[in-house]
Amino acid sequence: MKIVGIAACTAGIAHTYIAKEKLIQAAKDRGHQIQIETQGLAGTQDTLAAKAIEQADIVVIAADIKISGKERFKGKRLVEIPTSLVVKSPNKLIEKLEEMIK
Repeated sequence: MKIVGIAACTAGIAHTYIAKEKLIQAAKDRGHQIQIETQGLAGTQDTLAAKAIEQADIVVIAADIKISGKERFKGKRLVEIPTSLVVKSPNKLIEKLEEMIK
Protein backbone atom coordinates (compact mmCIF):
# COMPACT_ATOMS: atom_id res chain seq x y z
CA MET A 1 0.00 0.00 0.00
CA LYS A 2 1.17 3.53 -0.71
CA ILE A 3 0.35 6.05 2.01
CA VAL A 4 0.86 9.80 2.05
CA GLY A 5 -0.13 12.20 4.76
CA ILE A 6 0.35 15.23 6.91
CA ALA A 7 1.23 15.52 10.60
CA ALA A 8 0.50 18.76 12.46
CA CYS A 9 -0.08 19.52 16.13
CA THR A 10 -1.09 22.67 17.96
CA ALA A 11 2.46 23.78 18.74
CA GLY A 12 3.94 22.19 15.64
CA ILE A 13 6.79 20.70 17.60
CA ALA A 14 6.75 17.41 19.53
CA HIS A 15 3.55 15.60 18.54
CA THR A 16 3.98 16.52 14.88
CA TYR A 17 7.32 14.76 14.61
CA ILE A 18 6.47 11.90 16.97
CA ALA A 19 3.31 11.15 14.95
CA LYS A 20 5.30 11.27 11.72
CA GLU A 21 7.96 8.86 12.97
CA LYS A 22 5.44 6.45 14.48
CA LEU A 23 3.42 6.38 11.24
CA ILE A 24 6.51 5.79 9.14
CA GLN A 25 7.79 3.01 11.38
CA ALA A 26 4.43 1.23 11.64
CA ALA A 27 3.87 1.39 7.87
CA LYS A 28 7.38 0.20 7.01
CA ASP A 29 7.14 -2.64 9.55
CA ARG A 30 4.12 -3.89 7.59
CA GLY A 31 5.79 -3.48 4.19
CA HIS A 32 4.08 -0.29 3.02
CA GLN A 33 5.47 2.81 1.33
CA ILE A 34 4.80 6.04 3.19
CA GLN A 35 5.61 9.74 2.95
CA ILE A 36 4.54 12.25 5.60
CA GLU A 37 4.65 16.03 5.31
CA THR A 38 4.82 18.11 8.49
CA GLN A 39 3.25 21.48 9.14
CA GLY A 40 4.00 23.62 12.17
CA LEU A 41 6.17 26.35 13.64
CA ALA A 42 8.99 25.52 11.22
CA GLY A 43 6.59 25.84 8.29
CA THR A 44 5.93 22.98 5.91
CA GLN A 45 8.63 20.33 5.67
CA ASP A 46 8.95 17.27 3.44
CA THR A 47 6.27 18.63 1.11
CA LEU A 48 4.43 15.86 -0.69
CA ALA A 49 5.03 15.73 -4.44
CA ALA A 50 1.97 15.72 -6.70
CA LYS A 51 3.07 12.36 -8.13
CA ALA A 52 3.26 10.78 -4.65
CA ILE A 53 -0.27 11.99 -3.90
CA GLU A 54 -1.53 10.72 -7.25
CA GLN A 55 -0.04 7.26 -6.67
CA ALA A 56 -1.22 6.98 -3.05
CA ASP A 57 -3.84 4.44 -2.08
CA ILE A 58 -4.82 6.43 1.00
CA VAL A 59 -4.13 9.75 2.73
CA VAL A 60 -3.69 10.15 6.49
CA ILE A 61 -4.03 13.52 8.15
CA ALA A 62 -2.80 13.30 11.73
CA ALA A 63 -3.57 16.79 12.92
CA ASP A 64 -4.88 18.77 15.85
CA ILE A 65 -5.11 21.99 13.84
CA LYS A 66 -6.40 23.06 10.45
CA ILE A 67 -3.84 22.08 7.84
CA SER A 68 -3.12 23.88 4.60
CA GLY A 69 -3.22 22.29 1.18
CA LYS A 70 -5.94 19.76 1.93
CA GLU A 71 -7.46 20.34 -1.52
CA ARG A 72 -4.52 18.36 -2.99
CA PHE A 73 -6.20 15.18 -1.78
CA LYS A 74 -9.54 15.63 -3.55
CA GLY A 75 -10.82 12.28 -4.78
CA LYS A 76 -8.52 10.27 -2.49
CA ARG A 77 -9.49 8.07 0.43
CA LEU A 78 -8.83 10.29 3.40
CA VAL A 79 -8.50 9.46 7.09
CA GLU A 80 -8.30 12.27 9.64
CA ILE A 81 -7.14 11.46 13.15
CA PRO A 82 -5.71 13.39 16.11
CA THR A 83 -1.95 13.13 16.57
CA SER A 84 -2.45 11.66 20.06
CA LEU A 85 -4.14 8.55 18.61
CA VAL A 86 -1.32 8.06 16.12
CA VAL A 87 1.26 8.37 18.90
CA LYS A 88 -0.62 5.84 21.10
CA SER A 89 -1.66 3.28 18.46
CA PRO A 90 0.20 3.59 15.14
CA ASN A 91 -0.01 -0.14 14.40
CA LYS A 92 -3.78 -0.23 14.88
CA LEU A 93 -4.11 2.74 12.54
CA ILE A 94 -2.10 0.99 9.82
CA GLU A 95 -4.26 -2.14 10.29
CA LYS A 96 -7.41 -0.05 9.81
CA LEU A 97 -5.95 1.52 6.67
CA GLU A 98 -5.22 -1.94 5.30
CA GLU A 99 -8.85 -2.95 5.93
CA MET A 100 -10.09 0.17 4.13
CA ILE A 101 -8.01 -0.62 1.04
CA LYS A 102 -9.08 -4.27 0.74
